[in-house]
Amino acid sequence: MNEKFEKILAGKCSRENLDKLKAVPNEALHSLVSSYVEHCSPDSVFVRSSSPEDTEYIRKKSVERGEEQKLATEGHTAHFDGYRDQARDKEHTCILLPPDVELGAGIKTADLQEGLKEVKGFLKDSMKGKEMLVGFFCLGPENSEFSILAVQITDSCYVMHSEDMLVRNGYEEFKKRENTDFLKFIHSAGKLDGSVSAEVDKRRVYIDINGNTVYSANTQYAGNTVGLKKLAMRLTIKKASQEGWLTEHMFVMGVKGPQGRTSYFTGAYPSACGKTATAMIEGESIVGDDIAYLRKINGRIMAVNVERGLFGIIADVNEKDVPVIWKALTTPGEVIFSNVLVADGKPYWLGDGREIPEKGVNYSGQWHKGKTDENGKELTHSHKNARFTVRIKNLDNSDELADAPSGVPVKGIIYGGRDSDTCVPVEEAFDWNHGILTKGATLESETTAATLGKEGVRTFNLMANLDFISIPVGKYITNNCKFADGVESPPGIFSVNYFLKDKNGEYLNGMHDKKIWLKWMELRVNGEAGARRTPTGFIPLYEDLKELFSRYLGKDYSPEDYNIQFTVRVPENLTKLDRIEKIYRERIPDTPEKLFNSLNSQRERLEAAAEKYGDYITPEKFEKI
Repeated sequence: MNEKFEKILAGKCSRENLDKLKAVPNEALHSLVSSYVEHCSPDSVFVRSSSPEDTEYIRKKSVERGEEQKLATEGHTAHFDGYRDQARDKEHTCILLPPDVELGAGIKTADLQEGLKEVKGFLKDSMKGKEMLVGFFCLGPENSEFSILAVQITDSCYVMHSEDMLVRNGYEEFKKRENTDFLKFIHSAGKLDGSVSAEVDKRRVYIDINGNTVYSANTQYAGNTVGLKKLAMRLTIKKASQEGWLTEHMFVMGVKGPQGRTSYFTGAYPSACGKTATAMIEGESIVGDDIAYLRKINGRIMAVNVERGLFGIIADVNEKDVPVIWKALTTPGEVIFSNVLVADGKPYWLGDGREIPEKGVNYSGQWHKGKTDENGKELTHSHKNARFTVRIKNLDNSDELADAPSGVPVKGIIYGGRDSDTCVPVEEAFDWNHGILTKGATLESETTAATLGKEGVRTFNLMANLDFISIPVGKYITNNCKFADGVESPPGIFSVNYFLKDKNGEYLNGMHDKKIWLKWMELRVNGEAGARRTPTGFIPLYEDLKELFSRYLGKDYSPEDYNIQFTVRVPENLTKLDRIEKIYRERIPDTPEKLFNSLNSQRERLEAAAEKYGDYITPEKFEKI
């Protein structure tokens, strides 16, 4: 270690903690830690290695400092963010860029020098009276070509504890790689009111993609502070673009097929479109629920889960609908609950199916039934964005290859949206480019009256990744199209829509029907199911679905159900094409011409079919393949 760095660190580190830093042969790391010791002025520094003792230290300190509280079930704790710090702060989350660089519409950016000056101003002396925590992490499995190393510096034990549960420990990897590059995450909760951030009006989350650094200040909510989740995506999307691989907002799961076969799928769904429910379908297996790295290896597309844990929305997790997660959250084991109601040492949340206690402690402090906010609005007992954090290995459906260094072979990619009147429940693209351009790049999510007060507003969100893209959108689409080049047998690309309704506003699919769509997709990617060719893609044959519904759900699937679900709705499809084309032409000037060509070809096929069969075309009109 450089003598200058050692002198700075020795004043704040115990001999044991200094030795842990010196064991890492990386001068850039030593420079980073010493510079923020000087800038943030902590009273002391704790360095988290790979030892169980260091992990336990963080857990205990989080409880001692009031950042978490123990619950009645062994291993369970509860964390509360400040009342005004309950979600990702999109307004103050920016990518920092020099003046001569632009990423295009839809990507929030700010001036690099101005942003750094502001956030570093907030970080200055922010750790006085506190302990700085330094943690080492590995995005992706260890000992893998997927691995990306990262360091988190924070003054929050809750943040470090969350990182430990969500991301693989990288200390030993750092020790093996001399002067390796790494991602950097700097966080301070700032001034505290009790154990929560007091100055959320100064909350900032700034991403310096050229410096591979994320800065976060005056917040504790994990979406703003646990850097190695969504914040790291901005850094690795750029890295992937430069190196020829993909960072995607996707689950990775195994779907069981005949004779014990497992086929692996990735899936990208905007919020509230069924992503977690799909990844957790009973009888299938999960590799990861949120972020995937995809690489081409020996002529195949392979994927890994970037993380090792889940930070999930807990609302509506109940024993009937999500039994795997319910079991993990109601049995002994390490779980962090955030912003739920705690009463008599037990956590309660929205939609858990249990009787709500009369009173307890929640995100608003002491709570009782009928409590209102400053505007007279009644406060729910648990926040709608309340969360749980748990390791995937604690789930009964954890896949045996969840930590495989080589990843899993991707047989299919799913794009899931929410719309009430346009897309069929499941459909396969004609080929890779058709799937990327007409399914991934046209993805939308339809709002509901229950959540936003106005039903039917469609929000554009290509690949469910628009919030996290750190390169020009046109470049991102082109990268996805080119990614299958050189792949012997590209994965099939599918779209799903669990929210199609009839004329009376009733859903046409049952809650568990998504299992059947998965089973059909699994057969298709293995060449074991037929289809009909429509203007927008391949749809299932009735006889295949009838057999699958009977086998897996014990349900009789009628021809009437099939016809109404898989009718091609030409006017609605044409309206969607117009809507999507308008977005690209007005907001995304670097859109590749191939996208417009693909949309136009789809429009021509739809118009030709309507001229022949009418506006609403039942499946039997289309040829079998």
